[in-house]
Amino acid sequence: MDFWQRYRAIDSRDTRFDGQFVTAVATTRIYCRPSCPARTPKPANVTFYQTSAAAHQAGYRACKRCLPEAVPGTPDWNLRSDAAARAMRLISDGEVDRTGVPGLAARLGYSTRQLNRILHQELGAGPLALARATRAQTARSLLTSSGLKFADIAFAAGFSSVRQFNDTVQEVFALTPSDLRARARTTRENPDPGEAGTTLSLLLPLRAPYDPGIFEFLRVRAIDGTEHATADRYERLLQLPGGQGWFSARLATTPHGLPALAVTVSVERLPDLPVLLSRIRRLFDLDADPLAVDAVLGSDPVLAGRVQEIPGIRLPGSVDPHEILIRAMIGQQITVKAARTGLHRLSVLGSPATLAPHRAPDAALHRLFPTAAQVADGGAGLLKGPARRIDSILRVSSALADGSLQIGVEDGVADLERKLLPLPGIGPWTVRYVAMRVLGATDIHLANDAAIRNGWATLTGQASQAEPPNVSSTHPAHPSPTLSTTMERCSPWRSYATMHLWRVAADQPPIPQAKATPR
Repeated sequence: MDFWQRYRAIDSRDTRFDGQFVTAVATTRIYCRPSCPARTPKPANVTFYQTSAAAHQAGYRACKRCLPEAVPGTPDWNLRSDAAARAMRLISDGEVDRTGVPGLAARLGYSTRQLNRILHQELGAGPLALARATRAQTARSLLTSSGLKFADIAFAAGFSSVRQFNDTVQEVFALTPSDLRARARTTRENPDPGEAGTTLSLLLPLRAPYDPGIFEFLRVRAIDGTEHATADRYERLLQLPGGQGWFSARLATTPHGLPALAVTVSVERLPDLPVLLSRIRRLFDLDADPLAVDAVLGSDPVLAGRVQEIPGIRLPGSVDPHEILIRAMIGQQITVKAARTGLHRLSVLGSPATLAPHRAPDAALHRLFPTAAQVADGGAGLLKGPARRIDSILRVSSALADGSLQIGVEDGVADLERKLLPLPGIGPWTVRYVAMRVLGATDIHLANDAAIRNGWATLTGQASQAEPPNVSSTHPAHPSPTLSTTMERCSPWRSYATMHLWRVAADQPPIPQAKATPR
């Protein structure tokens, strides 16, 4: 977007752009979200920044009226695969807090000097400033949504001291932590005090519309003992950098009537809290721009009806890249039900839970998903299927365990292809599926997926093959659509088109295939 496109967005107070950029006003030294209800400033007084960190660094503070930190993030980091986008995914996952800027640079394959230059050039702020802005956002959320002690919030948000926490909150928001909490009590009378400083409830902002079908997607793939899901709620155990974590999530509304994801979370170590929240946001695709997605998908004649019926479909992410790769390899060439059965057998290898959070009485969560090392050591007697596939899963698990294979949110789609395609037992479908789930890659087409072909065939009434035969020359002006042309029209949101087609296939009986690869 250029300057005038952004200016028109703030002049119309368009909520679609909240979180995608901030508006800094020179006369007030304040930055706002695009939908701020304050009077639109003159163009000569406006500077747009892609991140709040850049506005902080330029000497601006957050608006007390529109609270620009209390919005979903930008979908750009999933749309882009450049160094800046990959760095932002790692910063959100707490990499700077764990290993510092040198560790972040090493994960991305750059020197610290190169990384600083890239981020300043692309985002207007360096990695330390970007990490500081992330800490400030986490602190604001905890101050306004929980009753945790200030010292606990400081360390949970990633600050090294209470003094640094106080200084940052005052500098960014022009309010003390006590003032921020007091202002929040006008809309939230009973903040959750937390359970011994480790369990609390929060509302995570999202962009409407939000299709709840993501809960069903997770439900049919849930592993007993590790996950529990219904049509409107999901909870699970997971391993975080400092210990175990647990969360439960459901859709809700804020006191202002805005949609949000209500989460109850528990961590063994408070510094893991922002990491857990970041992974929940990625799992539920909370930073997506559903109106932009639906505008493209709704213009396709095959998908238009589905988009109108199911607006705001989401792309399920992941909480652990290694887990998704192992799940994808086990699910190759078999149905979702068969893959879930195989994962249930494998799950006995997982470590026992050490957390005992309050949870739904019918959800008996007691173990983590097995690590790559546990699969490599004990999976041989539990995995079923062709010997070559079992051997491939064990070898990949060993490589993940010893570090010779490393995948994560710092990768791009091309990086995953370079790392995974040479390995035996991994083909293009697996790499692209992992890219969808781990990276949140928005433009993936799983060309040989049988469920996608079934879904497309159901919508069009055509045979579910990759490319139907050429239409008769008697109707050259009205060619029948093909799956590939439909997906091409959906770019750069083909991953979301995939979710629509999977949903159609899940609601319909199987259709006879022509050379389709089972999913």
